[in-house]
Amino acid sequence: MRYLVTGGAGFIGSNIVDELVRRGHEVIVFDDLSAGKKENLACVVTKIDLRIESITNLAAVQSACKGIDYVIHLAARTSVPRSVQEPLDTNSVNVGGTLNVLVAARDAKVKRYVFAASSAAYGEADTLPKIETMTPCPISPYGVTKYVGEIYAQVFGRVYGLENVSIRFFNVFGPRQDPTSQYSGVLSRFMLAVIQGQRPVIYGDGEQSRDFTYVHNIVDETLRACEAKDASGMVFNGGIGRRITLNEVVKLLAKITGKSIEPEYEPARTGDIRHSQADISLPEKVLAYKPLVHFEEGLRRTWEWYKSTYAEQ
Repeated sequence: MRYLVTGGAGFIGSNIVDELVRRGHEVIVFDDLSAGKKENLACVVTKIDLRIESITNLAAVQSACKGIDYVIHLAARTSVPRSVQEPLDTNSVNVGGTLNVLVAARDAKVKRYVFAASSAAYGEADTLPKIETMTPCPISPYGVTKYVGEIYAQVFGRVYGLENVSIRFFNVFGPRQDPTSQYSGVLSRFMLAVIQGQRPVIYGDGEQSRDFTYVHNIVDETLRACEAKDASGMVFNGGIGRRITLNEVVKLLAKITGKSIEPEYEPARTGDIRHSQADISLPEKVLAYKPLVHFEEGLRRTWEWYKSTYAEQ
């Protein structure tokens, strides 16, 4: 099979590309490298077709889609704080760029389009865990753009017959997540701080909780979504169905690293959600999805990767 992975040089995308190559598929990686890195593809670069382009370039996306069986669309501006600061740019890439990918997938008559949606679509709804049937109520421009992406995918299914699946990612973490960006995931920033002998920063009181999801779980669920029967037009949660507070994460990280960790607390950030947890009964039923790696084991694997990668620097 032939796959197009937009954002394939990024943290999640490169892990998906690795697995596709391992399974013997042909892969085109489409990435403008604004967040992705060539080194993320170092192990497979000779086995893929890497195209350094932006999804805002419709002609380039259409060219990449020719002869493709499945499109996995991850390319996006992924930061909530950045979306608050730069809503126009976030909308241009996440909505305009996504529309380009949908048009190209439609024109190429691909078998299915799988979209990296976000748990940010739920907003601050009090109900836990979050269930796909809940009414979305995003509280950031990023959450809005990701929800719009879901709607567009479903509309392209109804209007043009494009098979589509959206997966709402819940706080994915793991090897290759860039800890040096101000927009990076909290766990990667925690680990870099520990390696550098600094106090990790927590925005708020640390009692906010997340369904932290190790990247290999998301890789598995995403690839299941490409071929699962009776899944087209559906939205699934991408998590492990459990949540943990940031204060608890710090304690667990101290246990894993054998270091004393004292976080530094700063004011909560605009647009951040207080609690998040996925109900995964729907992907379990339709996609036969089960989390492969639970949080503590994922944290341990991630720490080993960061320690070996960043301690040398």
